[in-house]
Amino acid sequence: MPHTKRRRLVTTALAVALGATTLAACGSGDDSKSESGPVSLTYWTWTPGMDKVVDLWNKGPGKKDRITVTAKKQAGGDTLITKILTAHKAKQAPDLVQAEYQALPTLVSNGALADISKQVGDVKNKFAEGVWQQTTLGTDAVYAVPQDIGPMMFYYREDLFKQYGLTVPTTWDQFAETARQLKKKAPDKALTTFSANDSGLFAGLAQQAGAKWWTTSGSKWKVAIDDPATQKVATFWGGLVKEGVIDNQPMYTPSWNKALDTGKQIAWVSAVWAPGTLTTAAPDTKGKWAMAPLPQWSASQDVTGSWGGSSTAVTTDSAHKDAAAKFAAWLNTDHDALDALAKDSGIYPASTSAQLSGAFSNPPAYFSNQADFYPKAAEIAKTTAPSAWGPNVNVAYATFNDAFGAAAKNKSDFAAALKQMQDATVADMKKQGFEVSQ
Repeated sequence: MPHTKRRRLVTTALAVALGATTLAACGSGDDSKSESGPVSLTYWTWTPGMDKVVDLWNKGPGKKDRITVTAKKQAGGDTLITKILTAHKAKQAPDLVQAEYQALPTLVSNGALADISKQVGDVKNKFAEGVWQQTTLGTDAVYAVPQDIGPMMFYYREDLFKQYGLTVPTTWDQFAETARQLKKKAPDKALTTFSANDSGLFAGLAQQAGAKWWTTSGSKWKVAIDDPATQKVATFWGGLVKEGVIDNQPMYTPSWNKALDTGKQIAWVSAVWAPGTLTTAAPDTKGKWAMAPLPQWSASQDVTGSWGGSSTAVTTDSAHKDAAAKFAAWLNTDHDALDALAKDSGIYPASTSAQLSGAFSNPPAYFSNQADFYPKAAEIAKTTAPSAWGPNVNVAYATFNDAFGAAAKNKSDFAAALKQMQDATVADMKKQGFEVSQ
């Protein structure tokens, strides 16, 4: 599952109001020193097995170009972002860093990431438009190369759906009706749960509905977490919880694992990485689940949200930005590199061409009953909606956990919880010195 536990990030005096123009200019240009001689680069990453992938580079294209990369394992999430910002303040950040998409605005607003559009712009067509957009922050700049993604999908117990005469929902209205039908036929079961302990899930659902939580206009940020699209999502899930047709317990707990493993919950709204979680959470139900596209808000739509994923960025402190950008592009577009990342690191690549080759030729072992798992996943991934992240995602996520956690537990107003999320995010941005409009 993706990193989602958010702590307040270190911010510096550079965290000032950024408009689209400022964002595009931040870290732009290339002041790399001459790279005619041997170049040594350092890459901070949390991905397991990355050293094996880096070895492929060092023995192949890196050897030819005399560019050596050393991967240094780091803690992920906010711990890494804080460490990067601290190192950058001392002008000692590594050449390359792995960063979750939602962390990019924080790193850019602190001047830590270089614009590498001139070096990697030609790989844009390797990625779905909604995925590539996450590395541009809506500007002409490119602050990273997409590495892995988490397109969202619907997982369900195929055997139990058949047993209870349920149809796989293709719209959210059908999803709600399926939850009601199941509750009538089997009062001791629930279709799924609403969980407030992983804010990435809610963010992805809002993204699918068309939400853009952070945008810029001139020199001001606009925060629209409490927008109509997100209100629709919050009201929908809050209504199901209050109605009692879905559970209100958090995910990833022993009781949640047991509910999945025993059939007390028979579906899960998740992402492409779900097979790994289900293998541990519900080992006794291997081969009984199936995957389908996420339900849509209208039958004519075909769009999904994203839950998790990361990118490879070049820092402004690097003295060898061209070489670093060359490695970042190779790492995330080369067939052998991506195949190794999939096999040794368990990632689902952002590169569209890699989603149907190598490690993805066969379905996950847990879904051996669904031969078209990865072809279907690749089609879904193409429909990933654009996202709009801001410089204090950590505050929004932390407030979600608290406000929606209480609302889910008490079966109270989700709309009020959403307003808390909006207000806390705006207040924090103003406190940091950003100009904010609502």
